[in-house]
Amino acid sequence: MRQLLREWQWQRQRQALQNLELLVLDVDGVMTDGGLWFDGQGQLQKRFDVRDGLGLRLLQSVGVKLAFLSGGQGGATEVRAKQLGICECLVGVKDKPVALEALQQRLGVTANTTAFLGDDLNDLAVRAGVRLLLAPADACRPLRRQADGVLHHSGGHGAVRELAERILQARGDWEVLRSNGWRDRND
Repeated sequence: MRQLLREWQWQRQRQALQNLELLVLDVDGVMTDGGLWFDGQGQLQKRFDVRDGLGLRLLQSVGVKLAFLSGGQGGATEVRAKQLGICECLVGVKDKPVALEALQQRLGVTANTTAFLGDDLNDLAVRAGVRLLLAPADACRPLRRQADGVLHHSGGHGAVRELAERILQARGDWEVLRSNGWRDRND
């Protein structure tokens, strides 16, 4: 029953996914599993899923703008953003709704064409500023209950890739990619 409800939620959001211009992602708990590792010198290390990264590159290839919006800091997020060609990497953010609005204004994007993928209470605060608020399977319960869609995968374990595929399917781009594959042309 829960599976059917989730799929029904996604079908209701198809048009919003088709019109998506900006996807904003929290990092810890979305791009990562939320764990923090420190080496012997106290340097923060994070684990990112490479399939999530390819999903983001696929979205970029069809013109979806991407941004990281994170309360965390430490350097690993900026490194990953640079590897993926994501120019909008906002870290150490204390007030996510204010930062999101400034980002949308800078990029010339409206709330109606913005989606946000987050996992915790501080991400719930952006609800009024986006068309779609989305959550990985392991997001906190209050966020999952208020989200427009809940993914089947957990943060750091394919949630971003799953969302990328759903967006590409809604836009009609997935079948060609699934059949022919994708090559990074590095324009």
